[in-house]
Amino acid sequence: MNQAPTTSTDSTPGENGDANRSWLIRRGLLLESGPQRGLSLAGFVNQLGTAAFLATVPLYALRVMHLSIGQVGLGLSVAGVVGLIAGIPVGHLADRRGPKGIFLITLLIQALSMTSLLFAHALWSFVLAVAVTDLAGSSGGAARGPMIRRFGGDEVPKFRSYLRSVAMLASTFGALAAGAVVQIDSDFAYRALIFANALTFIGSAAVLVKLPKLEPLPSPREEGRWIAFKDKPYVAFVVLDGIMWIQSEVLSYALPLWVVLHTDAPRWFVGLAIAVNTVMVVFLQIRTSRGVKGGIVAGRATRRAGLAFLIGMAVIAAASGVPGWAAVTIMMVGVAIHTVGSLWHAAGSLELRFRLAPAHAQGQYSGVFGMGMGLCYVVAPSLLSLLCVTWGAPGWLVMGGVFVAAGLAMPYVIQRAGRSREIAPGD
Repeated sequence: MNQAPTTSTDSTPGENGDANRSWLIRRGLLLESGPQRGLSLAGFVNQLGTAAFLATVPLYALRVMHLSIGQVGLGLSVAGVVGLIAGIPVGHLADRRGPKGIFLITLLIQALSMTSLLFAHALWSFVLAVAVTDLAGSSGGAARGPMIRRFGGDEVPKFRSYLRSVAMLASTFGALAAGAVVQIDSDFAYRALIFANALTFIGSAAVLVKLPKLEPLPSPREEGRWIAFKDKPYVAFVVLDGIMWIQSEVLSYALPLWVVLHTDAPRWFVGLAIAVNTVMVVFLQIRTSRGVKGGIVAGRATRRAGLAFLIGMAVIAAASGVPGWAAVTIMMVGVAIHTVGSLWHAAGSLELRFRLAPAHAQGQYSGVFGMGMGLCYVVAPSLLSLLCVTWGAPGWLVMGGVFVAAGLAMPYVIQRAGRSREIAPGD
């Protein structure tokens, strides 16, 4: 596979060595000054506002705009579908025109669409505002992919893992801000959060402006336009990986319903479980990703993740019908095992996402990858409701079995991908 230019700055000490670097940098909690730090800071600011917005937008539509629950669901569903289709063409545009400029445009569009939501008073204006926001957000994710690949250089897995940790931390702070707004429950509070989210897009763009410009990489002349769609091994990877990403909704969606409806555990356990998951990801994702380089290793990590999901979900299911504190202890073990699986899966997924895509078409391939993840989030609530909530303990085992099957199939997809392009399966 062709290697992109290396601009990584977080792996080489300065002239005076580690002694003059801050403790945060030495421990890997903060990147050294450079493009990687800038991109991660922009991501933190963006995710901070987005997380707070997603947690409060239904209540904003209900309380401030006075829409019905059905109208809110319709608007958010339409926005989600629109967002799915945008990433691929915009990713292709980022490959051909350069990702930085396209990414900046998507952030400015999100700032405008978010601001317009403050003036929306009817269903159609609500749908338009959130649809444009999702459209630009999905497009921005596709444009961001090539920047991660090229700024990451030879340390893409490590850099992407750091970005995931940063996103988790930002989501936690965003959720806390959303909780405060929901507690206040006033029109002013909801509007203030919407406006603050619009400002985060501006802030993120202000950071990105300072990053180096990335010129488009040349592509083979004989190559077609929509090569990502025609890349059957990559599409197969996206399908399997999308199934695996349903695991990210297990703790945030299925577990709270399970705790309340099927166990005697106190309800505050839900917050504790999510906090434990967040802390583990923030502090362990980079360490877990070390050594996950190449298709074979990434496939093995994904396979291990599937087994961990099955074990963790089986343990969580065992908490039904036992006393409260015993249920808390049992489910905490299950949450920890599930989180370990998520660390392995993220490390393998993020390695394969970039490893299997040609360097000159990272944006288009990022769009395909984003569509797979988007579909996972569309399917996850209904699937997890049916299996884990309605079916109960057997459903948890069935869902865990689906993860195992997807994990076991991944190495075979990687082998096929290695035969269909100019890389070895272990590259």
